[in-house]
Amino acid sequence: MGELIRHKSFWYIIFAGLFLFGCSVKKEPARVVTTVKPDSITEVSFAVVGDLMCHSTQYNYAKTENGSYNFNNVFKYVKPIFDTTDVVIGNLETVTAGDSLGYRGYPVFNSPDEFVSSLKYAGFDILVTANNHCYDKRQFGLKRTIEVIKKNNLEYSGTFSSAKDADSVRIYNKNGIRFSLLSYSYGTNGFRVPEKYKYSVNVIDTSKIKQDIWKVKKLNPDLVILYYHFGYEYSTYPSKFQKEIVKKSFEYGADIIFASHPHVLQPVKIFRNKNSKLEWSFATYSLGNFISNQRWRYSDAGMILQFNISKNHSKDNMEIKSFSYLPTWVFKGLDKGKREYYILPTERFLDNKKIKFLTRADRDSMARSLRDTERILKRYSANIKKAR
Repeated sequence: MGELIRHKSFWYIIFAGLFLFGCSVKKEPARVVTTVKPDSITEVSFAVVGDLMCHSTQYNYAKTENGSYNFNNVFKYVKPIFDTTDVVIGNLETVTAGDSLGYRGYPVFNSPDEFVSSLKYAGFDILVTANNHCYDKRQFGLKRTIEVIKKNNLEYSGTFSSAKDADSVRIYNKNGIRFSLLSYSYGTNGFRVPEKYKYSVNVIDTSKIKQDIWKVKKLNPDLVILYYHFGYEYSTYPSKFQKEIVKKSFEYGADIIFASHPHVLQPVKIFRNKNSKLEWSFATYSLGNFISNQRWRYSDAGMILQFNISKNHSKDNMEIKSFSYLPTWVFKGLDKGKREYYILPTERFLDNKKIKFLTRADRDSMARSLRDTERILKRYSANIKKAR
């Protein structure tokens, strides 16, 4: 995904700068720092999704004859989209604490390691881990989840394996465009994080958010992206708290904001942002479910939020070149006699008569989800187009 720089603190950078120019940890050994000509224009494409859940039915469907798990088929119809996208982000709403603790679905999750491997296969680059289920298996589960993520050469945001990890500032460099991703959750489902491990989870606190954005801004990134886990479950409209946090975050210097937790879609809102290099910013209050076993109306649908950022390096100008959403729907059923979950780009499958595994009831549910998605986004949102 490009260069990843982890800075311990702003003052540490000043000190270390006397000896070397920054410090870098590369995501893959073969990758090097991107160099860009001063007068060039570069562009980065992003795809961001909501909750990546793993209920017990999902891992039972994914179990293979030899006792392992394979979730790759879940993503096979969206993988081509992610394969042509520079940066793919989603919220990992489970932990991978190992089979010794027993796999579980709702309400206290623990998923097979292969679920994370499948996200790597699908094309994800960064997993948001600050959510209400990140402490389901306490400190052990939180740390082991990070280990599994790192083992799959993925980045993570919002939980931390140590105080040193929590104090670092992550700056990603893709095509000469430098960005940071900060993530926070409203809480951890009542599981108390011990005081000595308070660093482990980013919890929504306006003082901390302001300080974190300040630390990142000192490194002069092109974009500061925030991903929140908040709101009322199953509500298709943001709460007063969501709106207040978003407003303050833009005042603190955020450029773009995403969110999840309600398990249904909520509006996308455009903002004029005097604190940004961008002419305008946007907040997605809830991206909904991307994959889950929540089969009811609104929760069986989600979207892929797609946007391209362009930078003129000679003028240091940033621009959102494209901005669209791709509605998705989760299929659960039989395909050639095998039990499957598929994430389907809705309109590409709704009227495709060659797709034999979709029943009439499936198509009716897909059509309803598409109407719901369009209603939620068109009623409250502006300047966002539907992708094809």
